[in-house]
Amino acid sequence: MNYPKILTIQDISCVGQCSLTVALPILSACGIETCILPSAVLSTHTSGFKNFTCHDLTDDIPAILTHWKQENIKFNAIYTGYLGSEKQINYVLDTFKNFGTENCKLFVDPAMADNGKLYPAFDENYINAMKPLCFHADVILPNLTEACMLTNTPYPESYDIDFINKILNKLKSSGAKTIILTGISYAEQTTGVVISEQNKPVQYYQHKKIAQNCHGTGDIYASAFAGAYLHGFDFYTSAKIAADYTVSCIEKTQNDSSHWYGVKFELALPELVTRLYQN
Repeated sequence: MNYPKILTIQDISCVGQCSLTVALPILSACGIETCILPSAVLSTHTSGFKNFTCHDLTDDIPAILTHWKQENIKFNAIYTGYLGSEKQINYVLDTFKNFGTENCKLFVDPAMADNGKLYPAFDENYINAMKPLCFHADVILPNLTEACMLTNTPYPESYDIDFINKILNKLKSSGAKTIILTGISYAEQTTGVVISEQNKPVQYYQHKKIAQNCHGTGDIYASAFAGAYLHGFDFYTSAKIAADYTVSCIEKTQNDSSHWYGVKFELALPELVTRLYQN
């Protein structure tokens, strides 16, 4: 696939370096034709900013899809990030069914929780709506909190490799295909990514842990992963490329206290492009 076309469905936070404002440039830098379906428009993201505005675009989606159907528009891949409602989740399933090419790949980042807690906008009904989407996808990219919620598993205060393998097995028994489990740490100074593919041994890519907590890094990781995979790399290499890129983004930001709302992912884009095209 020399020039794949991907549709990414998530919100636009106009300021804050997350969601579509990172997905579009990262995927484009990977050599992917990138189309968007905005789920909402926010003046900023919701973490740390006050009095932000939000315009939900759920009611605009059917007309967009109707137009695309008239134009016979198709996509080689669909990638979802933050979705604001159960209704939007159902629209994603319809979009994959009606607008995907024969071998369309569906990447789902079930962005709904972290550190053992759901995001404030969501409840148990949202988790239940997210499950069919995740178990229909070709690739899911949950963190540990999301993986636990998708499998009805209590979030642990600590864990080991056996626990992670049990979570992976639960996800696979529910229908998950390829699982990229992010933020998995087995040692104090490191963290990493677990890669579980069908009929293959589980792999783990370990990288250094940076203490700074940065908004938007999950979106950056998922976008870089999807871009690397569609560029032609396998799942493990794509996971590694995305992890290294995300770490570099954080490193380029951590000494600038004025840049608290995101990471300077643009400064690391040349490194990502070099890695993608070095072969």
